[in-house]
Amino acid sequence: MIRQIFVNLPIKDMARSQAFFKALGLTFNPRFTNEHGASLEIAENIYAMLLVEPFFQGFTKLPICDAKKATEVLIALSCDSREEVQAMVSKAMAAGGTTPNEPKDHGFMYQHGFADLDGHQWEVFYMDMSAAPQQM
Repeated sequence: MIRQIFVNLPIKDMARSQAFFKALGLTFNPRFTNEHGASLEIAENIYAMLLVEPFFQGFTKLPICDAKKATEVLIALSCDSREEVQAMVSKAMAAGGTTPNEPKDHGFMYQHGFADLDGHQWEVFYMDMSAAPQQM
């Protein structure tokens, strides 16, 4: 059984990336953080490993995608309310992120998102399960 998830993301500048995510209120596990990689704690058992590009390249023979030019992954994070969604996006914007899309209200689900300093897209959403259709 899978117990944790670690999403590995290539980054250009460790200090800038850490400052960005700290501005969102997220923390790093110092035990697994150094100049090559940083363990971003998103939630219990959910982590993103921010790896500087030369170190990241050691894990793959394929070229690293420039996330500002092509989409490699969409990372979706659930929140407890619409207000929490907007607060996270606002913090990201204030820390230098961008917003690739306008917010979308689907009635039962509200979503918005941001791109971090390296262009990785983070979708942030709130879903009211009691209002969700029985089958999508």
